[in-house]
Amino acid sequence: MSLLGGIRPPITVLAVLLLALAGFTAVTLGNVREGRLPAAVLTSQQHFAEDGAIALRASLDESVTDLDRAAALFSAGKPVAPDAVLDKIGSVYQKWRGTAVVEIGSGRLLAARGENLPLTAIDRTRLADEGGLAPRMVKLSNGETRLLTLSLLSWNGQPQQLLVASSSLRFPGISLGNFRAIAVVGSDGTVLSNDGIPEPEMVLTDLQRADVKRDTKQLRSFARTAAKRAKANPLTTKEPGSGGFPGVSGSLTGGEWGGERAAAGYARLAGPEPGVGTSATSLELTVVAMVNVAQNPARTSDAVAGLALAGALLLVGALVVALLVTTVQRPLITLFLESRRLTRGDLTRPVSVPRGSEAARIGTALERLRTQLLDQDTAQPPAPAGKRKRRTGARTLLALCAVLLLAWCVPLGLLVNRAGADVVVPQQLVNDQRERTDTLNDRIRRALNEGQADLQSVASLMGDDTTPQHMTTVLERTAREHVRYDSLYVLDATGTVLAQAGGTPQATGADGPRKEPIALHDGGKKPVVVATAQLPGQSGSAVVGELRIDFLNSLLKRPGLGEIRVVDSEHRVIASNSGYRAFQKLGDERLDALVAGSALKVGMAPRPGSVLYRSGGDHVIAAAAPFVGGGAAKPLDWTVVSWQSAKGLAIHEYSLQNRTVLAGLLGLAVGAACLGWLRIIVVTPLRELAGRAEALADGDRRTVLYPRHHDEVGAVTRSLEIIRQQLQQQRKQAGGRTPVPAGRN
Repeated sequence: MSLLGGIRPPITVLAVLLLALAGFTAVTLGNVREGRLPAAVLTSQQHFAEDGAIALRASLDESVTDLDRAAALFSAGKPVAPDAVLDKIGSVYQKWRGTAVVEIGSGRLLAARGENLPLTAIDRTRLADEGGLAPRMVKLSNGETRLLTLSLLSWNGQPQQLLVASSSLRFPGISLGNFRAIAVVGSDGTVLSNDGIPEPEMVLTDLQRADVKRDTKQLRSFARTAAKRAKANPLTTKEPGSGGFPGVSGSLTGGEWGGERAAAGYARLAGPEPGVGTSATSLELTVVAMVNVAQNPARTSDAVAGLALAGALLLVGALVVALLVTTVQRPLITLFLESRRLTRGDLTRPVSVPRGSEAARIGTALERLRTQLLDQDTAQPPAPAGKRKRRTGARTLLALCAVLLLAWCVPLGLLVNRAGADVVVPQQLVNDQRERTDTLNDRIRRALNEGQADLQSVASLMGDDTTPQHMTTVLERTAREHVRYDSLYVLDATGTVLAQAGGTPQATGADGPRKEPIALHDGGKKPVVVATAQLPGQSGSAVVGELRIDFLNSLLKRPGLGEIRVVDSEHRVIASNSGYRAFQKLGDERLDALVAGSALKVGMAPRPGSVLYRSGGDHVIAAAAPFVGGGAAKPLDWTVVSWQSAKGLAIHEYSLQNRTVLAGLLGLAVGAACLGWLRIIVVTPLRELAGRAEALADGDRRTVLYPRHHDEVGAVTRSLEIIRQQLQQQRKQAGGRTPVPAGRN
């Protein structure tokens, strides 16, 4: 017998798998435990820290790129006075706390703006070494940490100068809400900067000061743990299928106080792609986000319900296995033994005909063949078979077994443990959806502002005497350094393109450059965001950049936020993190109302909003955040809206429902695999064998019987072939010709 063939293996495997599934059902459905802090809340804190790490990394890398590009643009032209360099940089970018120009050879300070910089921390003799111009962190006398960014100013015939800019390690535009703290942590676990926890002297009561002290201590504890865990390889820390953030990230739980427990997420600064480092990632910084979450009573599922479902499966499985054993396995084994007895020449006893359709047909044919072997007068045709009684076939038995298994599996997937209206969605998840959406909104607004600031920097270097060739060179360099632009060009007052780099301009016109710093051009099949910077001293001329929509779409890739859309004032979709049609509507009245409500001013400005509602039987968490803040992008009047179904989150009711559905699907898979295996290996060959056995008993001596598989059915087939050969031998010995069987012409 073959290892996987025969009647016994599929029935045995079916019994073992059903027994294992019953154990899985009893354990998993009877012990779905939810801690005091749901796993969905901890995962949300992890995503929040990942957002902070992405924003901080992008901000630091953007600062390095902007300073290098500004220095390169200055160095490409005529020599500029140090004070003029700092004034132009300060008028375009407001991101640095202090800037300075130092003569490298002598170390003399040529110009400075903003706060005093710790220039003694820079070793001017090592600037030419590998990594000599890399950004570095220094600590001031007051304990604060600054990031120094360096770049070179070089002109022929003049001493080389060092352009230095300092910035604080604070997060750009991170929305913390009311009770969250976020910190930047060094590789040694030291908190370099933090937001969200007030200083002790800023609070009024002793209780508040105690809270500040406790939160500060907890944050430092989280920082030490996160810095240690962040040193691991990302491939060893990510759970299968988590995806999203390319670096190391995770969640932590802290102490309990007043019914609340501290929860934190951490994420190490990582490049935009796995394995790709940047200037910011070389600093080995980690972001820690902490929040105090109200604890829920610990809940577990009913163990009795799990045991009842497991017991029902055992009962169904026992019935199915017993049915297969008594109606298929035993009759087939009986046929196997009887056929071998006949081939050995034991013809004295009648064939024991088993019950069942195919087995009974084959047994009846064997009995007829036995009588033919005993009859020495082979010239007489075999007696014609009478009208055969119609019996229940093996396929019907398999269908009955499948129905029994479906009777257990289908209710589990459709009826049992369904999460209904009583699902408890933690309020913290709704708050996190709002704050993360607001953070993403600020990131998009800042990206647009930075794009327009880049054009202003380029425009500041173009004067009346700048030739189109030099304009083209500057535009091509800018296009190479910033992938956000699809096309860069210079327009004069009549709308004529003086210089161009990148793709073909889509938003030119006879009226000349646009007056708005950033505007949306919707005259084509896809939206085009147009940034404009006027050329100084040239009335009506401007540098224009068309931003890639794919660049905006890439900013929306945030795990744990669900579907994200950027819509304009008319609620038309401009960008998305998934497939969409440009300028289509949101198509949901609740989302439209949420976007409209978030645009209303609360106090001095609109505020982000979030809501939890039911849609199609599921809970949906949605949030909307309008553009708020300064910069060229504010007049766009855009809104970032996000929503996701709560059933995809690790919430107790949905976890129980998902495990119940999983048990039902596993039951379907086990039944389909084993019953399908049984049909292919046993039932189909058995039905074919029944027809051949009856034909042989009716007098067909010419058709050779070949076994399909080396199993019980194949053994019976080989025995029938031996009997056929014995009958032929009888005919030859009798010297007669095989007559035509009765009823055949």
